[in-house]
Amino acid sequence: MPEELVWLKSSFSSGNTNCVEIAVADDVILLRESDSPGTTVRTSREKLRAFVLGVKAGEFDHLI
Repeated sequence: MPEELVWLKSSFSSGNTNCVEIAVADDVILLRESDSPGTTVRTSREKLRAFVLGVKAGEFDHLI
């Protein structure tokens, strides 16, 4: 993993609100919450793509 990761957050995030941040390291996708940067979830591009497509299709709407 690179020593200095570049974390990106959604343009929908504003100011001091907590948000999900994402970085890429050695073809691994890393996700974290901005208010808890020490906890990181690792996943693959394929799994993240499947999740995003599921969100777009409304598969998780019952959770919110």
